[in-house]
Amino acid sequence: MMNKKSTISEIIDSLGVSKYTFSIYILVGLALLFDGYDYMIVAYTMPQMAKEWALTKVQTGSLASWSILGLMIGGVLSGVISDRIGRKKTLAIFVAFYSLLTMPIYFAQSFEVFAILRVIAGVGLGACIPIAVTMMSESAPTKNRGYFVSSTLAFYILGWIIAGIVAIYIVPVYGWRVCFLTGGIPALYALLLVFKLNESPHWLLGKGREKEALEIIKQMEISAKGVASEWAPGSLVIPPSFKKVGLSAIFSPEYRKATLTVWVMYFMGSLMVYGITGWLPTLLVGKGYGLVRGYSFAILQNVFGMIGGLCTGYVADIIGRRKNVIIGFGFTAVAILLLGYAGNQMQVVICGMLVGLTMNWALSGTQPLMVEAYPTEFRNTGVSYAQAFGRVGGFFGPIGAGYLQQMGIGFTGTFVYFAIAAVIACLVAYFFVVDMKGKSIETIANIKG
Repeated sequence: MMNKKSTISEIIDSLGVSKYTFSIYILVGLALLFDGYDYMIVAYTMPQMAKEWALTKVQTGSLASWSILGLMIGGVLSGVISDRIGRKKTLAIFVAFYSLLTMPIYFAQSFEVFAILRVIAGVGLGACIPIAVTMMSESAPTKNRGYFVSSTLAFYILGWIIAGIVAIYIVPVYGWRVCFLTGGIPALYALLLVFKLNESPHWLLGKGREKEALEIIKQMEISAKGVASEWAPGSLVIPPSFKKVGLSAIFSPEYRKATLTVWVMYFMGSLMVYGITGWLPTLLVGKGYGLVRGYSFAILQNVFGMIGGLCTGYVADIIGRRKNVIIGFGFTAVAILLLGYAGNQMQVVICGMLVGLTMNWALSGTQPLMVEAYPTEFRNTGVSYAQAFGRVGGFFGPIGAGYLQQMGIGFTGTFVYFAIAAVIACLVAYFFVVDMKGKSIETIANIKG
């Protein structure tokens, strides 16, 4: 019988990385993979929709932006909902939501109908990332938290890669609409989440449900060492309660600086990532590379983006969050400018790979900063609001690029626009980020922003 009071983080840290850690990692990761596919398939069907509906450049760019408007709404809703009813239920609900609302796009006969459906489906798409990274942060050991939180987004980018591959084989033969029909498959995965995914013990304890939290801790122990301890009621340290919730909490004097810092960084990072990934296939096709080659270059960029997402958290756990994002955004600015000035196919391929690696390294590197900024009671609210605000940048990224092209700025000027966003994010990281490397979830709750 355990008598000493322990925090959940102390228990998780003592067990280290186990099969349980990876089970949460895979389950939330696959939810993001499907999310990534349903989001990015628009980028690989933009040329066909633009041609069918005779769209202007700004309208074409907005095809990738309408879902981001929904992402903003979903991000805000998911934080409030998951902090109230739990991470698991909210994730399963929104996975089913975005998949079931992606399928009807198959029947869309106009730009306006498409826009409405994408906004609605985007609510579900935007809800999943903040829940996934929050749940992962509450399940991983402190010394490995940066890696597991950041690299969950590698699954999201893998969904982008799959979207490109599917488009290459489906669009020329069956047309763009079938790509959205396949986006309904994740509804089945939502059922798997209901039966296989455990709730966050941090959230359960914060809601006074210690018995259920202890049952999950026993599962962690069995996974790590084959046997569970006998935990007495009252064995866990109850986290301090906070009177404020929602926006009033994340903008309270203790957390205001951290909130503004991650909001601006994620805004600029999303502007460049969603803008570049949304436009690159179309820009490359426009430069004469053809559908298969143009899409293949964009897929290759996302492959390196996935590598960046996998590596950034590992490096952040070694050198710290602040240095990692400064390096990430700094090198991203350079890589984007190089791509903008690329003059031949080989340069486009090499620079495209560098952009994919660095920009996803930078944006994924901001994820630990979000989850480490707030206590459990409103952690997912803080993360979801930060991501929702970032999606404002993601909304204006593709539209802004379309507007610049309509003005005649061209290929190079478009990428200068994205590079400026990377520079701003780098400067914000340099001057305002406070590093939380090596600090437990409970410790972070007591650190003032």
